[in-house]
Amino acid sequence: MSYKAYHFNVAPVQPGSEILIAHLSALGFDTFESNELGFTAFIDESAEVEFKAEEYVFDDFTYSFKIETIEQSNWNQEWEKNFEPVYVDHLLCIRAPFHSPAQGYAQEIVIMPKMSFGTGHHQTTRLMCKAMFAQDFKNKRVLDMGCGTGILAILASKLGATDVTGIDIDAWSAENSKENCKTNGCSEILILQGDVTALQGEKPFDHILANINKNILKRDIPLYAKAMNNNGLLYLSGFFVTDQEELKEVCTRSGLDFLSSDQEETWAMMVLRKK
Repeated sequence: MSYKAYHFNVAPVQPGSEILIAHLSALGFDTFESNELGFTAFIDESAEVEFKAEEYVFDDFTYSFKIETIEQSNWNQEWEKNFEPVYVDHLLCIRAPFHSPAQGYAQEIVIMPKMSFGTGHHQTTRLMCKAMFAQDFKNKRVLDMGCGTGILAILASKLGATDVTGIDIDAWSAENSKENCKTNGCSEILILQGDVTALQGEKPFDHILANINKNILKRDIPLYAKAMNNNGLLYLSGFFVTDQEELKEVCTRSGLDFLSSDQEETWAMMVLRKK
């Protein structure tokens, strides 16, 4: 397996990056990493998707990009070269195995992502982690939908959840999640490869964590609602602040009440409760 990475330089960065990411999401790109010059968009090379600049011309900003193919064998080397520990307030440190243990944090998670995404560096992962600390996970049944590296599933377990499932459509991500769960002493977490159809026949969940992208969330929120216990909580991220109202409408139609939201730069997350 290999990924295509589209490295975008955007001027001005906002709202240019936000507009481009919205178009790329519609094309099928599902992971984005922001930086000072713009962002990088990732897509599985097998998707055979091509971004054609001549079809996306804007008056409000300019951009350029280059395409890089990231082979599976090169991912760890590139990641280790640039990776620094991630801190979520005083609550959480996310580090790699080659970093020294952190002191003074409520929780610590060790992540080796390989070809998976979700190291905590993206704003949406940090928003989700922060929101989780504000809720009660003790003895809860939890789903991490689109689990990537398994970071949210692992945090749920460390916060006291006793029945945790992670699902990812990508086989490599599912395998990586299993490895990271073992590294963090959470081998009891069940990791499955699949999409939202894997929820069929599952017992209802008390918490569902879904940090994916707006288009998938819009499609799958009704199914998440059906898979939750009454008064269960749904945590959503992977979308922009400007997408929040649109997603709220989908949640309302699905029997979910808005509880709270948070944002970091242009990215947002929401917590909702099933009626």
